[in-house]
Amino acid sequence: MKTTKKSFLIPSLQTFSFFIFLLLSACSGSKKIFTSIDNNLKSSPVFEKGHTGLIIYDPIKKKPLYEHNSEKYFTPASNTKLFTFYTGLKVLGDSVPALKYIIRNDSLIFTGTGDPSLLNPNLPESRVPDFLMNHINSLFYLPPGTEETVFGPGWAWDDYNDYYSVERSAFPIYGNQVSFTSIKTKELPVAYPSFFLDSLFFDQELTKNIRRDLKRNRFRFPKDFRNREKEQIVPFKTSVQTAIQLLEDTIRRPIEILPAGPTDMLDEIIYSIPTDSLYKKMLQDSDNFIAEQILLMAANEIADTLKTKSAIKFMKETHLQDLPDEPIWVDGSGLSRYNLETPQNMVKLLEKIKNEVAYSKLFQLLPAGGKSGTMKNQFEGEPPYIFAKTGSLSNNYSLSGYLLTKKGKILIFSFMNSNFVVSSGILKREMERILQMIRNNN
Repeated sequence: MKTTKKSFLIPSLQTFSFFIFLLLSACSGSKKIFTSIDNNLKSSPVFEKGHTGLIIYDPIKKKPLYEHNSEKYFTPASNTKLFTFYTGLKVLGDSVPALKYIIRNDSLIFTGTGDPSLLNPNLPESRVPDFLMNHINSLFYLPPGTEETVFGPGWAWDDYNDYYSVERSAFPIYGNQVSFTSIKTKELPVAYPSFFLDSLFFDQELTKNIRRDLKRNRFRFPKDFRNREKEQIVPFKTSVQTAIQLLEDTIRRPIEILPAGPTDMLDEIIYSIPTDSLYKKMLQDSDNFIAEQILLMAANEIADTLKTKSAIKFMKETHLQDLPDEPIWVDGSGLSRYNLETPQNMVKLLEKIKNEVAYSKLFQLLPAGGKSGTMKNQFEGEPPYIFAKTGSLSNNYSLSGYLLTKKGKILIFSFMNSNFVVSSGILKREMERILQMIRNNN
């Protein structure tokens, strides 16, 4: 009996020792990688002139594997859209609320909710045009008594002509933008919607692109625009009158505009498209307009007001109160430089998001390295190993999301950079090299 017991214990001790050796070797290898990364972040000429923060978090162990300036604030740029995404998940349902309305006698009175999908060429077809076109009642639009400003705080006003700086509104239509396409056989660019064709004028002093007047929908085009065979997207100047004229022109029905006032008596809702359609477009293409409108819709659900501040205040007080640091959050898109976030805030937010959405679905919504969206030309790997939101403003670049390791782990990370002076291409390549090291050694 003693001999049997002894022969059983010896291999058990050997096996235990072997596993301890493997564990220590793995820990040692991982530690060396993070030490190497730490030295790189502190001494590399790519990072030394700017400010860099990085955190790698294990959601299973619920602890960081590595941190560098994770408690410091950075300009998140479009990483802010992850806050907007989370807001949509917590406040909006499966479908987008498109219109609030009420039927009184022979009248259908409706108002906007901020829904960005109406006749938007970049989104699935909305139910609203058919609903209004085929309704037997006369149509009346009731503007809300208070509306959000067209631009967010801290936006660059002189970007008004650029595709990424579309105005916010309660009742957006055609994505609040017009596309102009040059065709060599035509004297004038083709406008979509064609409503704006009469607002297009030749300007011999322009040398490059179509330019809208700052405060009105007057578009000027250069002489050689038609020789380029290109499309240019220009935000149009929004107003209640412009939106309703565009809608009338589409559904071929008159709509009377009522004086602005309270809309709380409009107790019926029509829904347009799945909210996932908005989230995917916002995250994949970093669509600023959709991001802003999601926050307006959320505010309308929370407080019956189209004010971004209402949605942000609600989220900070109810669903984000446990973030490590106070989020400095002012808009939905991240266009504002007033936004400030820490890497550890971003990781905590991403952990909350993955608790709401299964990884399989989440990885379809986010840009995938080497495959889709704003990361189509970065982080190539088969299968993709980075699913994350990019964020870019001049001299600022951040990347926050999920990293799949060679060993099958899913880690959460946030890699934030502010005030760097090297080219963004060089910075991104160095970031990619560091994240590849983490992928290959964990």
